[in-house]
Amino acid sequence: MSIQGLLLEVRVTGCRKLRDTEFFSRQDPYVIVEYANTKLRTRTCTDGGRNPSFDEKFHIPLIEGLRELSINVWNSNTINTDDFIGSCRVPLNKVLTSGYDDASWPLQTRHMKSAGEVKLIMHFDVSAMNKMAGKTSGQYAPSPYGASSASYPAPSAYAAAPPPHQAYGAPSHAPYPAPSAYSTPPPQQPYPTPPPQQPYPQQGGPPTSHPPQPYGQPYPPQPYGQPYPPQPYGQQPYPPQPYGQPYPPPSAAQSPYPPAPYPGAYPPRPY
Repeated sequence: MSIQGLLLEVRVTGCRKLRDTEFFSRQDPYVIVEYANTKLRTRTCTDGGRNPSFDEKFHIPLIEGLRELSINVWNSNTINTDDFIGSCRVPLNKVLTSGYDDASWPLQTRHMKSAGEVKLIMHFDVSAMNKMAGKTSGQYAPSPYGASSASYPAPSAYAAAPPPHQAYGAPSHAPYPAPSAYSTPPPQQPYPTPPPQQPYPQQGGPPTSHPPQPYGQPYPPQPYGQPYPPQPYGQQPYPPQPYGQPYPPPSAAQSPYPPAPYPGAYPPRPY
């Protein structure tokens, strides 16, 4: 059953054996009741000490799915910030079921130490919740069988036979001719004979009868001892000249050396 929008009556009567946060004077307690976004505060019990009395009543609209109150007790200070005394959480299962709950709930500090207790008296109208549940169920109640059956026609004993199927008409196109049992394949054409291939021309001129020459030797090879290019027949080649002497060698009249006994030879130069 839903509790959405129903009112819960919470009465804060007072506290007992609260933790004392004052050393030289009596503390001034007050209580804050929190439910969802609702925050309600009692008056401050001036010089209430450890056993203040409030006797204040609040009406809180309930929200479906949230069945718990949060209680916080503080000590009011004039100059400094208020001192936290203790807090607790109050479940609403008992009051929502029976409609009444009268109990004292223990308070604890942030370090889970005892800080006294708070006295609450809660009331809840269970009959209003039952009426709301009845209205909700009546909206979706099914109609009687007789009323619903009158809107539908009575089924007949024998169902009508379906219409006969229409026969398929003859095809509009002509049928394909039947293949011959003995069909002669067309004669195959012989493949054409490729033309004879022409030999490739030889590169580098006509072949030579000389064997391959060693690396660095001119082509064609010269006779041994004959300079390049060859000299005419009967003409002797010049003899090798000393280093620094022009070519051809000077005549006998221009030579600084006397004639030697052998032509073409010169005496060694003195050191």
